[in-house]
Amino acid sequence: MNAYEFTFLGVALRALGSGALYWPDRALLCVSDLHMGRSVRHAGRGAPRLPPYETRDTLMRLETDLARTGARMVICLGDSFDDATAADTLREDEALWIARLQAGRRWVWIEGNHDPGPMGPGGAHLADLSLPPLIFRHIARAGEKGEISGHYHPKATVRSRGHAITRPAFLLDENRLILPAYGTYTGGLRSRDPALTGLLGTQALAILTGPVPRAIPMPR
Repeated sequence: MNAYEFTFLGVALRALGSGALYWPDRALLCVSDLHMGRSVRHAGRGAPRLPPYETRDTLMRLETDLARTGARMVICLGDSFDDATAADTLREDEALWIARLQAGRRWVWIEGNHDPGPMGPGGAHLADLSLPPLIFRHIARAGEKGEISGHYHPKATVRSRGHAITRPAFLLDENRLILPAYGTYTGGLRSRDPALTGLLGTQALAILTGPVPRAIPMPR
């Protein structure tokens, strides 16, 4: 399994190359910002059309991570759906796919700004979830400790052999961990953006996703 292993408030965690977070002691997989249904929403707004396969691609990668980790619990950290109607307009095969992934697992949907309130698929629907010493929510709050969140779709840039490489990244300091977006069409916010530098301490790390996840000082 391609992963970067680290300890956060005494908890051993793994940042997977896919952008998922795995907590081995709880057999818990956490993903953020799936944004399923984005291509449909774009088409409905008259925006340039996106290939309508992002939900299938996202679910395929999620299924792979579940198989590799053997996770028995899944937390989706908000903005799992691109808007409040996306869960109800999933294709039948996509809805069945989600149900199949949920079977035999505890599944928690954390509400996001794109999908507030309960959505269509089964599982628990919560504003946040506390599993001490960690707390899971969609948007980071100043002053929190042990917080795992998403929302910002962080990315970081590193130079390698004279080339700048930008990848989705986990951002980590002594108080919080911000996950990259897991969805296929999600874009991202550079780690040097004031919205992120204002949340994370000066010793923060960026854990780059990809075939070999690695940590670097968070670019500012």
